[in-house]
Amino acid sequence: MKLTEIFKTQLEDEAGRTRRALERTPEGRDDWKPHDKSMPLGRLAMLVAGMPSWLSLIINKDDLDLSPPGGSNFSQKPLRTPAELVQALDEGVAQAREALAKTNDEHLMKPWRLLVAGKVVNESPRHVVVRDTFMHLAHHRGQLTVYLRLNNSPVPAIYGPSADDATFS
Repeated sequence: MKLTEIFKTQLEDEAGRTRRALERTPEGRDDWKPHDKSMPLGRLAMLVAGMPSWLSLIINKDDLDLSPPGGSNFSQKPLRTPAELVQALDEGVAQAREALAKTNDEHLMKPWRLLVAGKVVNESPRHVVVRDTFMHLAHHRGQLTVYLRLNNSPVPAIYGPSADDATFS
């Protein structure tokens, strides 16, 4: 099986799981965090919603500088409601689908670089970075489900039932 097919299947599976978590994100709690060192709920939910869009960046660009010379020109409108979070997720998934449809396994073997202020901090084959992005998404989605529980929001079934959702998804 081709890597592109594996990643397309994983994208679809993870999109549904992620959507269920984002749909339950409480409104008006963007600044809430379980600890002073923790990421605020609103920022975490936006991160989770946006991560699928990273796949198109990894496939279509050769690198990303997190702190480019002259500063970043990236600015994102805050996503304040579950509907806005799900819309951002759906847009990112659509971008990822398109990028995966247009690429091939040979391209996924080529290197991709992560930079900070022009310095390479990681260089790996694209397929490794894509794989790691899915793992990174699962990690932060797991954090989000803990935040949901601590805010008395129902936790969705992700890889199996939760105390609030008995379905096997």
